[in-house]
Amino acid sequence: MNGLEHLWSQGDAVTRAVALLLLAMSITAWVLIAWKAWLLRRARRGIAAAVPAFWAAPNLAEGRSRLAAHDPEAVLAPLVEAALHEPPAGTLEAGGHRSSQLTRRLRDALHRVLQQLQFGQVLLASIGSTAPFIGLFGTVWGIYHALAGIASEGQISVDKVSGPVGEALIMTAAGLAVAIPAVLAYNVFGKLLGACEAELEGFAHDLREMLAPSGAPTEER
Repeated sequence: MNGLEHLWSQGDAVTRAVALLLLAMSITAWVLIAWKAWLLRRARRGIAAAVPAFWAAPNLAEGRSRLAAHDPEAVLAPLVEAALHEPPAGTLEAGGHRSSQLTRRLRDALHRVLQQLQFGQVLLASIGSTAPFIGLFGTVWGIYHALAGIASEGQISVDKVSGPVGEALIMTAAGLAVAIPAVLAYNVFGKLLGACEAELEGFAHDLREMLAPSGAPTEER
């Protein structure tokens, strides 16, 4: 802690700006990690419970009700709503074969749901890839600033150089400390998102097969 305090007190505006930037990136990354872990956990549990409940329902109306009860993050309900949506007559949306309309609506709904689940992934990847270089820049600038100060005193020795240089290296360690959790979380969340995407695509495919014009059931209202 003394090294950090001394680095902060002796550093210039650039050094402090880099330190504050790394702190902001770290806070942002951990908030995103906590939020996405909670979101994906709820989404996966909801999918695991809602899909069997939906298919066990006697009709679509009951299936939608059961789906809403087990889908806290609303990742499945948009697919059902899109499949049952009837476009206004006389519009381009209503043009073409009904099977093609159904495929298009399910595809668009699936993309929206996946965008919802993938929110924050780009930011995590950006933090993980840039934080080490920001920390390295802080180290290089800190070393330059320290050596310039020592040179201005006119006395250069190993003892006078090793202390400031060692303190400047803290920036590199800080950059790695910010980047490593972000990269690990990005990889873990990517695997979980892939599993969710596979489940959602399967559900959308089954919906399309059930509601295709050749055998579309009538919803009980």
